[in-house]
Amino acid sequence: MNWYVVYTKPKWEKKVAEQLRNIGIECYCPLITQVRQWSDRKKKVEVPLFNSYVFVQLPEVDRNLVFQSAGAVRYLFWLGKPAIVRDEEINIIKKGLDGSDNCEVSLVPFQVGDKIELDSGPFSTQTAIVQEVNNTHYILVLESLGCVLKMKFK
Repeated sequence: MNWYVVYTKPKWEKKVAEQLRNIGIECYCPLITQVRQWSDRKKKVEVPLFNSYVFVQLPEVDRNLVFQSAGAVRYLFWLGKPAIVRDEEINIIKKGLDGSDNCEVSLVPFQVGDKIELDSGPFSTQTAIVQEVNNTHYILVLESLGCVLKMKFK
């Protein structure tokens, strides 16, 4: 069975994943823990790694079952066909998130256009191209996953 990417309503990722699990569809919504600041306190919250995306694994003939969830909007398409994510890419994300609390980030001055390999965090072993270098962050393009990653300096 293939992994597909379901686009959800904003901020509905966890709800959609729970609803899909309840109807027996295998799904994966990668979550990371972040510290959020409110006016009176700081709190650790779990937020999706990919905004508005949930990965589902099901036979192609059952793809419409996903829309039984109120928050599922549509499938993500690539070249006119539903985007398929390989098992190894899902496993890379899972493996990276399992040890993400122990990752160490070091700053190396990269230039725009540099091709780098990430060696820690949820995207370790992935190759990225530096798209932008700023005083506060890097913008990296992960071609194999088809996404853009913003890494902030601390």
